[in-house]
Amino acid sequence: MLSDRQKFMLEGPIGAALLRLSIPIILGNMLQAGYQLTDAFWVGRLGAAAVAAVSIGFPVTFLVIAMGAGLAIAGATLTAQYMGAGRQDMVNHVAAQTMLMVAFTSVILGSAGYFLTPNLLGWLGVAPEVYEGALGFMRVSFVGIVFVFLYGMFQALMRGVGQTRIPLFIVLGTVLLNFVLDPLFIFGWGPMPAQGVMGAAMATLSTQGLAALIGMLIFFAGRHGIQLQWKDFRPDLPYIRRAFFLGLPGSVELSTRSLGMVVLSFIVASFGTVTLASYGVGVNVMQFVSIPAMGLSMAVATLVGQNIGAGQFERAEKVAILGAGWGFGILTVAGIVAYNFSRQIVAVFVPDDPAVIQAGSEFIRVMCFAWGGAGLQYSLVATFRASGNMLIAMVIALVSQWMLQFPLAYILSKHTSLNEAGIWWSFPITNIIVALVAIAWFAHGGWKTTRITEEDEQVSAVTTEQISEEGIH
Repeated sequence: MLSDRQKFMLEGPIGAALLRLSIPIILGNMLQAGYQLTDAFWVGRLGAAAVAAVSIGFPVTFLVIAMGAGLAIAGATLTAQYMGAGRQDMVNHVAAQTMLMVAFTSVILGSAGYFLTPNLLGWLGVAPEVYEGALGFMRVSFVGIVFVFLYGMFQALMRGVGQTRIPLFIVLGTVLLNFVLDPLFIFGWGPMPAQGVMGAAMATLSTQGLAALIGMLIFFAGRHGIQLQWKDFRPDLPYIRRAFFLGLPGSVELSTRSLGMVVLSFIVASFGTVTLASYGVGVNVMQFVSIPAMGLSMAVATLVGQNIGAGQFERAEKVAILGAGWGFGILTVAGIVAYNFSRQIVAVFVPDDPAVIQAGSEFIRVMCFAWGGAGLQYSLVATFRASGNMLIAMVIALVSQWMLQFPLAYILSKHTSLNEAGIWWSFPITNIIVALVAIAWFAHGGWKTTRITEEDEQVSAVTTEQISEEGIH
């Protein structure tokens, strides 16, 4: 028998299902972005050098996070497809094994990042006034990577089973706590010494640790679609091997995107602290306005994955098309608003630096009208991942970063009169071209031929029988 939640995902109105899934995800992601925005808000009061320290540190730490994120993608994809196929036993097994792998991977990557931070900053060639703040911020961030991984995996697995409200409540509480802890750690209070830029990372570490703990307690309680037991954490080497190779392209994809941001930081840093700070503010704004489309794409991935698990490929395709259309519209509107209020937006982050406000405003105005292409791309790439076609998403990332954006940014900024504006123009050009590539690949239809759940024929037979009994079309 299918639960009411499963029936809604597999036979209910697609638009209603996307809204039901995506609204809590979008709100949760907006709150999650509050970590970066809160850090940027308080750190901005320390001046351009402090903003530059966070700007240079965030892409590097995010790169390390992305290297292990393929495991989360694999776990969420398998969870969604098994949920659609009615295999609760495998949903629980996948969740436990994925959490085990994520914890192990995060300790290795976090340790490596911590000890290599001085080398990374040396390679990036950061200015002396930026170095100390960036060093402290990045090292504390690497210590907290294990909590970021665990809570990120908790969110991904909960999305896979269609439960998106619980993570929203957790994030709401931790972001509010982070807003209180940030000024406390950054500026100091009473006997607590001021930690400067490093204090922002300390506040985030504290709140992410609390979120990870709550997530694990919910999994063990077993009241929201996933039930973990200690015996489930016994390593299952065949599954681990399978999940590793399924998630490897996802890790390469996300790492490539993150590494591209780091490489761009090399070019940006060569134009000085003002340009670097402007870049950091502009990227923060771009990430924030992308949250609705990104949240929508996560809902698309869940709904596509569950319907593919149930053998409903035509419905999965309709989900992807609707999601891509909504994503395009949402970010197009966001781009129009950002264009008209660019200076005011930048001034929120760096209120007392006219040079950064001017440069950051120019960055936003150049890239904002192509945001619609990014919104469309998010949902289509999410569809590829949800169907198990991680390789397609990886190729798109490789093409966009290394064959388009990085060469464009370098040539336009170093070999034309555009200077730093050439970096800004690489964003809209890349977004438009990659959106067209994603549309072409989606229209080809090869993504609909993939099934990654075990015992496909048996699962398909069971699901078909359930669909027939429940009147699902």
